[in-house]
Amino acid sequence: MVRSAASLNASLDGLAAAEPRFAAAMERHGRPDPRISEPGVTTLLRTIVGQQVSVAAARSMWAKLEGKYGSPPDLERLLVANDDELREAGLSRQKAGYARSLAGLVLSGELDLGKLPADDDEAVALLIKVKGIGRWSAEIYLLFAEGRGDVWPAGDLAVQVQIGRILGLADRPSEKQLRDVAEAWRPHRGAAALFAWHSYNSEGTAL
Repeated sequence: MVRSAASLNASLDGLAAAEPRFAAAMERHGRPDPRISEPGVTTLLRTIVGQQVSVAAARSMWAKLEGKYGSPPDLERLLVANDDELREAGLSRQKAGYARSLAGLVLSGELDLGKLPADDDEAVALLIKVKGIGRWSAEIYLLFAEGRGDVWPAGDLAVQVQIGRILGLADRPSEKQLRDVAEAWRPHRGAAALFAWHSYNSEGTAL
């Protein structure tokens, strides 16, 4: 788990022991704090709302959605809302479809966010049944909302860039290359991702 400072630091210690170049990078950049989101449907719905828009725009859209459908938004009302009604709440036609997909899966019981499989790949496979939730979004949910310690969002651009720097690679590694090289870091890959974002930002390059 990486939901507390103690558990994250223990995982970072294991990562540094497995790969000395992480230890050196931690000396330069310090260590990250835990990044925690609330587990549950609201976090996934906020992920959908915030896709491909600025933070300010996402906040505005979320405020409109809560204003129309409650806080947290009523899934039964979202499920039966049409595109025009959801557009009034700030959602594009595409995001309206995604919101209804999430609401339908949760209300039917097919997606039980309180009982996701313990196996990370199985949990990802279940989460991506939601339209608009891809592998990256599913991995970010498992890492931040559930604090799973070995989740590895290797498709994240900043993670690819920074891990390449830490390892001294000439080119940014591909997602496949990053998944392959990180096998040696199990079960601490979640801490590796958190440190990659932390050190990426420490070097003055915003995510």
